Amino acid sequence: MSEELTEGQVAELRADLEALAVQLAENVRSTHEASAPVELDQAAVGRVSRIDAIQLQQMAVAQQRRAGLRLEQVRVALREFDADEYGWCVDCGEGIGYARLKARPESSRCMACVRLGERRR
Repeated sequence: MSEELTEGQVAELRADLEALAVQLAENVRSTHEASAPVELDQAAVGRVSRIDAIQLQQMAVAQQRRAGLRLEQVRVALREFDADEYGWCVDCGEGIGYARLKARPESSRCMACVRLGERRR
């Protein structure tokens, strides 16, 4: 069983989430241009360069997708703050723990439930 978070820890974690939301939103915006489709009819670009451009574009798409998914998790966590539900595991209902929330403030599961889920796979 985890200890309840102190008011100071809660304030710190909320600030972490808000900063992370800004960072991830900027990441999604900045990768938007890089994830645009590659123009293959560029005469000045050789075959290898086009392959490199396509690979970079696909990597940008994947990065944008990951940042978008994590941004949504951060937004959910911020809504949980407003509902006084932040910091509680969605599986077992126990406190998630400060160290886990500090590392991943958008976490919705405690480490025991994460490990249990990994064993079930």
